Amino acid sequence: MNTSYVLTAYLIYLPVTLLLTWYVAHTLFKNSRVFMLDIFRGKTEIAMATNKLFEVGFYLLNVGFALWILEIYAAVASSQQIVEILSKKIGGFSIYLGLMLFFNLYLFFRGRKASKANVAVEIRPAV
Repeated sequence: MNTSYVLTAYLIYLPVTLLLTWYVAHTLFKNSRVFMLDIFRGKTEIAMATNKLFEVGFYLLNVGFALWILEIYAAVASSQQIVEILSKKIGGFSIYLGLMLFFNLYLFFRGRKASKANVAVEIRPAV
């Protein structure tokens, strides 16, 4: 195994996965503020605090997973092999990141639905 090829692969993999994670998190949590404000009925402070906690958790899970799958086991002897290994690693990580994005959206919609159900119960007159 040529260590310079492996080092090159790591130097490509790490910035790509970290930038992908940052971009998805930034986009998701910038737009999720609307959901949080709706869920918490306009209570800005708790909505933004909850949104920030979700964001930190998202970063921890995804950066942790990216680092966990970092190791390259195959013997790398050419640039072609670097591209093939990186495409599998970054592609797999992108699929995982997409699943995490949709899971977070599911949580936001579920929270919104629960919030709307609570409002309906509160509005009903007592019998």
